[in-house]
Amino acid sequence: MHAGMLKQRDGKLVESAAVETFRSEFKGQALLPGDEGYDAARTIWNASIDRHPGLIARCASASDVIRAVRFARANDLLVAVKSGGHNVAGRSLCDDGLVIDLSAMKRVSVDAETRTVHVQAGALLADVDRETHVHGLAVPAGVVSKTGIAGLTLGGGVGWLVRKYGMTIDNLLSCEVVTANGEIITASADSNPDLFWGLRGGGGNFGIVTSFVFRAHPVKTVLSGLLLYPRADARAVLRNFREFMTTAPEELTAYAGLLSTPDGVPVVGMIVCYCGDLAEGERVLAPLRQFGTPVLDGIEPMPFPVMQSLIEQSFPDNSHNYWKSTFVKAFDDEVIDRLIDHMERCTSPLTAVVIEYYGGAATRVAPTETAFPHRDPLYNVNIASEWLDPAESDEHIAWTRAMFDALQSKSNGGYLPNFFSDEVPDQAKVAFGGNYARLAELKAKYDPTNLFSLNQNIKPTR
Repeated sequence: MHAGMLKQRDGKLVESAAVETFRSEFKGQALLPGDEGYDAARTIWNASIDRHPGLIARCASASDVIRAVRFARANDLLVAVKSGGHNVAGRSLCDDGLVIDLSAMKRVSVDAETRTVHVQAGALLADVDRETHVHGLAVPAGVVSKTGIAGLTLGGGVGWLVRKYGMTIDNLLSCEVVTANGEIITASADSNPDLFWGLRGGGGNFGIVTSFVFRAHPVKTVLSGLLLYPRADARAVLRNFREFMTTAPEELTAYAGLLSTPDGVPVVGMIVCYCGDLAEGERVLAPLRQFGTPVLDGIEPMPFPVMQSLIEQSFPDNSHNYWKSTFVKAFDDEVIDRLIDHMERCTSPLTAVVIEYYGGAATRVAPTETAFPHRDPLYNVNIASEWLDPAESDEHIAWTRAMFDALQSKSNGGYLPNFFSDEVPDQAKVAFGGNYARLAELKAKYDPTNLFSLNQNIKPTR
């Protein structure tokens, strides 16, 4: 049996007897280096992340999570929490420490009468969509079905329904949470409301959420798809997108992007999702579809889960990824020119820059109502760099940083925590803005020793 290389935060090895005692009491899989399944469990979709945990605890239930947290505290371990494992920065893994892996906890149950959905923290968006869709319902979540619901929610959650029904956190009703001292509590508007506030956008700083309860909405078939144009039309297309969205109804969420086709041809395009009456959607989208000469108009009625998986092939497993995100004060001509100029020098055909327009329901929530503070900006720019050859990493990362830097004079300084690969000085203060001080007090209350540190980390106030 493997003794393992599980280390404390000071670098000392944990005694093998303590590890074996934990493994004997653990109901799920407790994987050490060399065990069957260990390498698969330490692999995530972003090939740029290659870490070797000392122990991976694949939990079968909330009681396993409690055991793992108490074991981590008793042995002063570095802790990473893995749910869907889709965080681009790889915060779901660590070297030498303990990974508390919730990916086996995927149960989803729907109460169609109350339109509420109970979701375990290891579920992916595809798991949620599969169960809600049979009832003609959907939970507002992300844009890629293999994303984990937990990380997406705790970071805020923006997706195809954001303008009509708000962010994922705006549809969160309660959470079951294992705290840093190994206790299980409920966080909701009525129970531990301070923690509930912090979990809605404050990331994994305050505990491990083992399950969520969401509000669902009547969404079954949507009018959705891609509209692509030659890259030479980029300025005109992006300006038209900007003007069109200023008066678009909230049933329509639309993102624009500079990208390449699967065979490497540079294009500019939009992806749209209209979640209202389909005939009205056809009328609303007609002017957008009639603009210019698209090389592809793939907009058609489709089941919402199909829409959620439409761009799945753009985020394949085992590719290398490095992302940055920034909110721009205005999507003006200068921003458009800078984006096009830098994309003309793009170093990888797999890279895409996506401009997300919000507005609507998400922006009617006050910045202090939840931990997520970025309620006012209408435009978010995501720079999603992707490549296959690890030898090219420095080149692509340098290009991404250069594009990000070129936007800073137009940025409001904020960004989406879920779309950021780097660790930078005062990152959490930037990410959480005016809510940071309140979050730091909350951190001191619920995690005073910073056990949960592999996140957009908030240092506890003393």
